[in-house]
Amino acid sequence: MRRLAFLLRPGWLALAVVVVAFTYLCLTVLAPWQLGKNSKTSRENDQIQQSLSTAPVPVKRLLPQQDSSAPDAQWRKVMATGHYLPDAQVLVRLRVAGGEPSLEALVPFVVDGGPTVLVDRGYVRPEQGSRVPPIPPPPSGAVTITARLRDSEAPARGKDPFTKDGVQQVYSIDIDQIANLTGVPLAGSYLQLVDNQPGGLGVIGVPHLDAGPFLSYGIQWISFGIVAPILLGYFVYAEIRVRRAEKATGDATAAPKTVEEKLTDRYGRRR
Repeated sequence: MRRLAFLLRPGWLALAVVVVAFTYLCLTVLAPWQLGKNSKTSRENDQIQQSLSTAPVPVKRLLPQQDSSAPDAQWRKVMATGHYLPDAQVLVRLRVAGGEPSLEALVPFVVDGGPTVLVDRGYVRPEQGSRVPPIPPPPSGAVTITARLRDSEAPARGKDPFTKDGVQQVYSIDIDQIANLTGVPLAGSYLQLVDNQPGGLGVIGVPHLDAGPFLSYGIQWISFGIVAPILLGYFVYAEIRVRRAEKATGDATAAPKTVEEKLTDRYGRRR
């Protein structure tokens, strides 16, 4: 145990704490974070790919009730017949379409014999930086629309809804928040219009199918978490070898003892 006593020195203790913390962070936080993003991206890519080759279905099949949502059918094309509620329109700020800043117009849509769903009509460009441009109202009568199902977004932290230019504005498509703002009960998923639809504005395209680097990043963090304690063990081993070599060198260079000194070491000093 004496040979390992140096590990109790402050420098070695600090190094051990850093390595343990780094390993824990890699294996329990960073790697799962990246692998989770990879799973989410792969799932979304599969949903998009399936939606591109699947015919639209009635929205009431996937959202049969007012409180329904369809996370497993995101991006699926659906059809709905009903009417808009133009007085409950809400704008989403800080969006990007075609690489440029934009606003997205959201309007509740009452489905005949079904739920009321939030419809993303598409985007418009702001005027003079952030002012709301004139937005044509949606049709007032009964219409049939084709759209893609989308999941509700998380609320934007630290960014409360507000009213400007006579329009209620938010920072994310959080369906619960928008339902509270408009006073209109909404289904748990919303619809994003495809091109050439009644009430449509600038078309929001489907994301490109790209798995991204998340899987490789996750594997890298796992590797770092495994290699870090191995390196610590190597440093400890190298230090022990150096100390052994120094001790051996010191013993070899020490002056040879006389017979009297050897006897003294063995039996004690003569009186």
